[in-house]
Amino acid sequence: MADTGNNRIKRSEEITSQYFVFLDKHIDDLVQGRVTEMMELNEIASELCVSHKHLTDTIRQTMGAHPCHFYDQKIIEKAKQLLQETDASIAHIAMTLTYDPSNFSKFFKKYVRLTPDQWRKNNLPG
Repeated sequence: MADTGNNRIKRSEEITSQYFVFLDKHIDDLVQGRVTEMMELNEIASELCVSHKHLTDTIRQTMGAHPCHFYDQKIIEKAKQLLQETDASIAHIAMTLTYDPSNFSKFFKKYVRLTPDQWRKNNLPG
């Protein structure tokens, strides 16, 4: 008989891995224009064939924080990449990531402690 505790750990790791792979693909799809709306967590859970509660509990258990924390971090990572690697306006980057530009600046500053413009100026190559 299989060890159900071990299977539960493996399943948790599988769900966690699937969540992060899904986030990367979804954010890339947004940037590439293949989708135009940011998915809600319950929609992501549905895509992964788990309940919203199970996804939340699993990510909290395996990673120590709510799935939204990691979703926001992935958005910030992509925003930083776009700010550094493109000359797209901050408003364009915000809209690409489905944010109103003024809300995006507040969101970005909350996590990075700099506005997108300040971050870009501090992180230009050369």
